[in-house]
Amino acid sequence: MSSPTRTTAGPLTRTRDATDAPHALHAPHAASPHAYDVGLLLLRVVLGLTMAAHGGQKLFGWFGGGGIDGTASFFTMSGYPNGKALAVVAGLTETFGGLGLALGLLTPLAGAAVVGTMVNALAVKGFGGFFAPTGIEYELLLAAGAAALALTGPGRLAADRYLPWVKSHRLAYGVAALALGLLIAAITLLLRN
Repeated sequence: MSSPTRTTAGPLTRTRDATDAPHALHAPHAASPHAYDVGLLLLRVVLGLTMAAHGGQKLFGWFGGGGIDGTASFFTMSGYPNGKALAVVAGLTETFGGLGLALGLLTPLAGAAVVGTMVNALAVKGFGGFFAPTGIEYELLLAAGAAALALTGPGRLAADRYLPWVKSHRLAYGVAALALGLLIAAITLLLRN
């Protein structure tokens, strides 16, 4: 095993040994790529399954949710036209967006789907305060986490790694997906009375 060779070039340190790629640049405090992948996996699974469970509440009444009819009544009461159709769309978006994040499948689009639904949730809830029970911190945290995943990508422990067209995540994919999600959220909000 060779000993590490270090040269300093500004704030970054160049490290080369048997475990690093040749000429890899690392900040002295940087985590290993495996640490990033495991951290992204944890974030994806928790955030994704939380959103999928919310979708299950809307679609099937699971976990004490209102199901289609209860969610439709809520959407109608909140000023959206055709509450039943919107309940189905919101439930499917949360379910499939959440599952996509959990699996790391089409991550930029899955993250954008979650961001779009959370933008609508924030608008309906209003900005009366930050903390629970009437605050927006929960919805804001879910939206920020989903946006972060759309921008960073899912890491290597994800289904996207096996899809040729998204195998290598690009920031542009995340930005474009988030722009699409925000556009759809804005159109949905414009339908609201």
